[in-house]
Amino acid sequence: MTTWPVHGKITGPIVMIGFGSIGRGTLPLIERHFEYDKTRFVVIAPDDADRALLDERGIRFIKEAVTRDNYKTLLEPLLTAGEGQGFCVNLSVDTGSRDIAALCSDLGALYIDTVNEPWLGFYFDHSKGAAERSNYALREATLAAKRARPAGTTTAVSCCGANPGMVSWLVKQALLNISADLGLQTPEPKSRDEWAALMSQVGVKGIHIAERDTQRAKYPKPANVFVNTWSVEGFVSEGLQPAELGWGTHETWMPENGRTHEAGCQAAIYLLQPGANTRVRSWCPTPGPQYGFLVTHNESISIADYFTVRNEAGEATYRPTCHYAYHPANDAVLSLHEMFGSAGKAQEKFHILEENEIVDGIDELGVLLYGHGKNAYWYGSQLSIEEARRIAPYQNATGMQVTSAVLAGMVWALENPTAGIVEADEMDFRRCLEVQLPYLGPVVGAYTDWTPLDGRPGFFPEDIDESDPWQFRNILVR
Repeated sequence: MTTWPVHGKITGPIVMIGFGSIGRGTLPLIERHFEYDKTRFVVIAPDDADRALLDERGIRFIKEAVTRDNYKTLLEPLLTAGEGQGFCVNLSVDTGSRDIAALCSDLGALYIDTVNEPWLGFYFDHSKGAAERSNYALREATLAAKRARPAGTTTAVSCCGANPGMVSWLVKQALLNISADLGLQTPEPKSRDEWAALMSQVGVKGIHIAERDTQRAKYPKPANVFVNTWSVEGFVSEGLQPAELGWGTHETWMPENGRTHEAGCQAAIYLLQPGANTRVRSWCPTPGPQYGFLVTHNESISIADYFTVRNEAGEATYRPTCHYAYHPANDAVLSLHEMFGSAGKAQEKFHILEENEIVDGIDELGVLLYGHGKNAYWYGSQLSIEEARRIAPYQNATGMQVTSAVLAGMVWALENPTAGIVEADEMDFRRCLEVQLPYLGPVVGAYTDWTPLDGRPGFFPEDIDESDPWQFRNILVR
């Protein structure tokens, strides 16, 4: 595109927390799509490696980490400087999302993040049990804050990147596509209950956030370096959390190390093992069948919760299983093996592949809805590194899927400024995808007759359930 649409005006200051791979990539999208006062745009980050990008634009930079001790004194004067409504764009790690969102609400400022981040130390706190370190616990705390807020408070968009975020919008479109292909004459749902009823009617047993990153670096991964196409700190942190998944009502078996939660929505379980060391069988259009890692993500829980059907007594009568099935770039897979081979001790050096270091490849990120009348359907983005370079600077294909979702979430917040705390599942999926689609490359849907029972059992006996291919018992690699 030569002319980019301006989606809205930010009348107050913009405060971006973090300027890593996602912050750098979000910057040109903000420049393209919003009217704002550049003199009141400030970036806060503990690392000034890319400060030149800000200096050449005349954007103020503060080299400092946002911490539990300083966030109020640091952010309040920045978000209230001058007239208009401020916007806090939190793209950092180790920053307490819930506390910062609450501060923004008190100040009347809009807020968005890509992950429900805790403060530094949470992920590696040995005093906390697995349940306490879970995304389920983080989400329940945010939901409690949501319920406690009075109606009409300023909008805080929680967990709005590619996933969590974009994938929740893809699920709704995929569900509508399957419903139409099955010949169901059902009007488009208008409420959460109607969406859940449609998912149940279509017969979806589960959803994989099925991703395959094929981006290749020019040079092989060095030893003792964790190489990734997005935040290494973020990947290591979530990868060492317990594996978590939304738990469907069709499941008849649970792993021996599976655990339920004592309180909350009860939409998910966790395993007593790290997600990035837990493999599952899944499918994407380009590779076909593949192994993915069951890394915990907020959307695994929020999607399962959103599409739960309950009876009058509040008991779940239908819920889809939902979890991540992530095959990262090959260098990241090698990095994980290296890290877990060292008892989970992360490498001393982290490196994110920038767009000029990548030879070729795509990030194929979508949702696989399975178990319905047409077996399984994948719907998502097949963004290549070549197209990412052409569309916008400072990011690879993985980063652009995230930054464009941040853009969509910011647009939605500006258009819905008094919605309180919202998850991506609750947003207008059509409007968000409309904003994001120019940055996603080909967005395609593909049916497959693959199931996790294909070719099994092979040479060796397996503990599988042949009566229902889509049991988690058959998906988990044991």
